[in-house]
Amino acid sequence: MLSAPYALLEDEPCPVPDETLGEMYRASAHGLSKLIASVPPTTRALLAVYCYRRAHLASIGLTIAASCEKDDLAALAGNAGAGLFEQSRNLRPLLAADPRVNGRRKITLSTGSLRRHLSPIEDD
Repeated sequence: MLSAPYALLEDEPCPVPDETLGEMYRASAHGLSKLIASVPPTTRALLAVYCYRRAHLASIGLTIAASCEKDDLAALAGNAGAGLFEQSRNLRPLLAADPRVNGRRKITLSTGSLRRHLSPIEDD
């Protein structure tokens, strides 16, 4: 049986259709911005809190919260909403410096030999 906080999260309805949430989950950073802009402000604040409460959607929740007004988040989630707003604002400089946000991770290739050459084992 689930404890009370997990049971509450399980019962919480998603503020947008499942298809929209799926599109956001699969979207690139630029595409996510467009999708977020298409959601009304109050629904956007609800969605930010909804996503942030789930570990696999937390980064999307922070991104959505960065597009919300502090008053909207605080009105819907109290101090937690205000904290989410502050955290999303502190995250912006980190996201701008992260190369993974604007594209793929940098791939590095080995420049040396991957195997050490060993002398063959001699039979006794």
